[in-house]
Amino acid sequence: MTGEDVPDDAALRDWLAGRPVLIAYGLLGDVSARLRPLGFDYMGAQQDWLRRMGARPQVVRVPTAAAVAENAALLGTALAGVGPPPALLIAHSKGGLEGLAALLEPATAARCAGFIAFQSPFRGTPLADWVARRDTMHSLSRAALSLLGCGDGAGLRDLTTTVREAWIAAHAGEIAALAARLPVVSCATVLDPATARRGGRDAAYAALVGGLGRVAGPNDGLVPLASTRLPGPVRHLESPGGHVALVSAGGGRDPVAALRRALVALLA
Repeated sequence: MTGEDVPDDAALRDWLAGRPVLIAYGLLGDVSARLRPLGFDYMGAQQDWLRRMGARPQVVRVPTAAAVAENAALLGTALAGVGPPPALLIAHSKGGLEGLAALLEPATAARCAGFIAFQSPFRGTPLADWVARRDTMHSLSRAALSLLGCGDGAGLRDLTTTVREAWIAAHAGEIAALAARLPVVSCATVLDPATARRGGRDAAYAALVGGLGRVAGPNDGLVPLASTRLPGPVRHLESPGGHVALVSAGGGRDPVAALRRALVALLA
């Protein structure tokens, strides 16, 4: 099955018609999206499909490397300004952390009809731990992100396992309660190191997936599978591929099919 329209899209089309859809990019997503004229897709094919289905997608512009709490506030403001009908929130990677934090505010959640997170490190990633422990590397990373226009880089420490596990533990009850009243789907991918070494976009993760796997188990090259798991009645989906496999077209990837699958789970 591909991401092209198929007969059972009718139910999705009815639900999406006229619905605002807010898109929350991951770290460096704002930079990646600007490369689309050069043939690099980042959540663009998904937005095109949503428009064909009658939805009204819009990217919430945030400094993607800023602190999670800072961007969560911006997402909350964006949700407060849309609808009716209530919006669908779709996020990738770090954007999912910010979307979840925003939705823990009851007034914000009331403006939302569902939340789909693609490959979000809700419990952090050891790669962020590695950067945060090295002062020079951390400083250089923050400076580079600032030069790219992605914010001050404070969000790097927010991606560490220590920070994220503590946040999840502190909010586990709220997250479970949110998922009980609002459909939440967390989509993850697992990359086979042998597949990564064959080339294509996944080749960028070939050097990372094995080492991360020894520390944290199955992963997509950046985010451990276990990190995408949330407490409560959250619908968890798993697919093969690297960290952009669900949001980027090309090389055999089908981000529209990934979005359709997530929407079917959301509405089940």
